[in-house]
Amino acid sequence: MKLSTKFIIAFGCVMLMNTLFFSFKVKSQSTDKETLERERLIAASQTGAMPLFFDPSGNDVPTIIPGDFNSNQECYLRDGLPNFFNKAREKKELVVAYIGGSITRGSNLYRMQSAKFIQNMFPGLQLKFINAGIAGTGTDLGACRIQEQVIQFKPDLVFIEFAVNNAFPDGMEGMIRQIWKANPSTDICMIYSIFNGQSKIYASGKVPDNILGLEKIADHYQIPSVHMGLEASALEQDQKLLWKAANGTDTDKIIFSNDGTHPLVAGGNLYAQSIARSLLKMKTHAKELKHKLPQPLLATNWEDAKMFAPLDIAKFSIGWSKVDPMGFPSFKQFSDWFPYVMKAESAGDSFTFKFDGNMIGFFDIGGPEVGQLVLEIDGKPVTLQKQKGTLALKASQESNSLGQVNRFNSFCNNRYRGQAEFIELPTGIHTVKFSISPVLADKRAILGPNQLEDIGNNPDKYNKTTVYIGKLLLRGKVIK
Repeated sequence: MKLSTKFIIAFGCVMLMNTLFFSFKVKSQSTDKETLERERLIAASQTGAMPLFFDPSGNDVPTIIPGDFNSNQECYLRDGLPNFFNKAREKKELVVAYIGGSITRGSNLYRMQSAKFIQNMFPGLQLKFINAGIAGTGTDLGACRIQEQVIQFKPDLVFIEFAVNNAFPDGMEGMIRQIWKANPSTDICMIYSIFNGQSKIYASGKVPDNILGLEKIADHYQIPSVHMGLEASALEQDQKLLWKAANGTDTDKIIFSNDGTHPLVAGGNLYAQSIARSLLKMKTHAKELKHKLPQPLLATNWEDAKMFAPLDIAKFSIGWSKVDPMGFPSFKQFSDWFPYVMKAESAGDSFTFKFDGNMIGFFDIGGPEVGQLVLEIDGKPVTLQKQKGTLALKASQESNSLGQVNRFNSFCNNRYRGQAEFIELPTGIHTVKFSISPVLADKRAILGPNQLEDIGNNPDKYNKTTVYIGKLLLRGKVIK
């Protein structure tokens, strides 16, 4: 399989999903403060680039054994992974992809250990592994990026992990339908990580609400699912595990994590062991089939989500320039994510495109100097409103004020961040225009009292209206 060099190191840069980070709230979650802290920790985990293709065979990757934990609620086989195991028996080259958030992205949080277990299941077989995990991202962005990061490499098995990060069923169903439309022989396995507090829900015999929403999707498509946190929950209940503890804690118990969300190696081993046990069950549950696409469960699913290089679909005004991220030390981390970035810094600089659909968006880069964009749809100004249950803003023409899309957030303090925006529109054919606003956001208020040192010492760095566009997103079809 030939791979272009721009994908061999891959898509690794980090992202922040604007200042709003929605999450499903379970009934047992004690306070909104705990929810906000978890979201902050997930956002703060977004550092560094990771290779798209990875090799789990190194000595630094723990070798796990399935263990003797046994629960009928850990793995729901449904149709299993028949095509993957049949190809393995036929000694065919296999491609295994992982797509998810920060828990998938990181090393030895489960992905590396489970991949090594798969490698050891089939000694001598040629296996390639894909890491399409990006921290802080959910199934909505997953549905936009899955073609470029996963499907084009023709995977035989795709693990999808988004339970902690924005577990929107609409995006999950959109990913599944895109995978099977491309190749109905590709097997899919949904895997569920959990966060602090949800272990007690499992221990009580129940399932967290956000995971129940994803299970409806798995059941509709008869996709196997693995509840990775079940054994850790049982160990915590037996007082053999601490779900959250600081480094250096004096204890003989297993420490699952430092922050209640991202597992340490021991926690990652437990997650991976659940996958190992499930794979062994599914290995004997193999009957080759072509997965059929039933009618969608959700009419609002993101099957039509797409991602484009900016110049492929949009026309940019003269003030924009095409920038190579490799030419700037602070932007090199984005070079495998964005082959180029469109940059402008003057009020009024704009870009336009036309499409038939109901959602627009973009990947961009945030930093001290970034400003705001104003949005016009079909030549008319719009207002933008936050919506409950989604990261997407809603555009409407109920007033004559221009919608300001602020690209500066609390993670733009003296550093550059990957981020994204989604905006929902009424379904139809639209001409979209984004222009740089002359109005600066109140950056001091956004940073808060604990992050004012740099803006106080270097005010000119923040007093700008620069915008960097790396990718354009939409649901629907481009009209050229």
